[in-house]
Amino acid sequence: MPNNRFKNRPLGRIAAHAALALVVAAGFAAGCTNGKAKEKEKEAAEADTSVPVEVQTLKRGPMLAVYSGTAPIEAHDEAEVVAKVGGEVREIFVEEGANVSSGQVLARLDGDRLRLEVAQIEANLRKLERDYNRQLELSQKGLVAKGTAENAKFDLDALKASYDSARLELSYTQIRAPISGVVSARHIKVGNTIGPNDPTFRVTNLDPLVAYVHVPEKEFRKISAKQTADVVVDALGGERFVGTIARISPTVDPKTGTFRAEVEVPDPTRRLKPGMFARVNIAYERREDALQLPRNAILDADGEPSVFVIVNGKAEQRSISTGLVSGGWVEVTKGLKGDERVVVVGQAGLKTGTAVKVVDGAAPAGAATADSAKAK
Repeated sequence: MPNNRFKNRPLGRIAAHAALALVVAAGFAAGCTNGKAKEKEKEAAEADTSVPVEVQTLKRGPMLAVYSGTAPIEAHDEAEVVAKVGGEVREIFVEEGANVSSGQVLARLDGDRLRLEVAQIEANLRKLERDYNRQLELSQKGLVAKGTAENAKFDLDALKASYDSARLELSYTQIRAPISGVVSARHIKVGNTIGPNDPTFRVTNLDPLVAYVHVPEKEFRKISAKQTADVVVDALGGERFVGTIARISPTVDPKTGTFRAEVEVPDPTRRLKPGMFARVNIAYERREDALQLPRNAILDADGEPSVFVIVNGKAEQRSISTGLVSGGWVEVTKGLKGDERVVVVGQAGLKTGTAVKVVDGAAPAGAATADSAKAK
């Protein structure tokens, strides 16, 4: 039999029930959609809790430990040539820039008065020698007292000394170079009358040149003779010269707390000049295959350096030991193998186990040149 449940019900009422059913169904569908969206939003929010970081890989290469200082370039030897006797300048044999050897004549004074003195003493000396020989002969024959010949001998020796002194004074009229080097200054002209101890020339030995670097006493054990030094001269466009530590001062200046290292800088080309300012980098230690870490990756908590590395998408803190420092790189002696990715930006807020998101990675730079001491 046909179902007559709605037979006696008005059509409007039936339509209202149908509409209500549609509304309920639509609301249920909308609720399901909103639930899925909220779930996705929750998952996205949980994913956003990962900390964005930048990482860097480690590298291996040579490292140098270097102490850097500044010093003027100076001549190893320099002599101010002064006149030993007075007189008029008759001849000048060299000019500034000339190479001279030790003992070479640079100029000549007149010396007329000294030559006359030598001639006079020489004549007196010949006369006294004859007198002495005669007195000695008479003394041997017993004709005069023995003391007479001895007194003549004393007078003869004294006059010989005066003669040698006069000849020496005459030789000083030839002004000679006391050392080998280059004539760096000429103070006299032909016709000038000069006196004893007046300056005449300056001779500078340019081979080698030196730079005296004053090093803090805490570096005393690191610096020693025969270590090499990189000498950079700004006046020559930053040109570099290779120097060697010739000697180390055995004492420390108590006023400055420094000791002096003498760096010899050979320059056969003669481009270096005394007085030029130089930056001196003394290499005191070298590592050929050092594991190197970016300096900005290191955290220093309670004096113990550490870094964060990425392991399976999470941060892991590791303690390390450091050695040499080379520019922006630090030698790692313990705590890392070399294949880790190290956090260089964003590590300050990390803890072990924190989820991270790598947003940028920098390739390792080329081998650096060290410019400071060991990292503490």
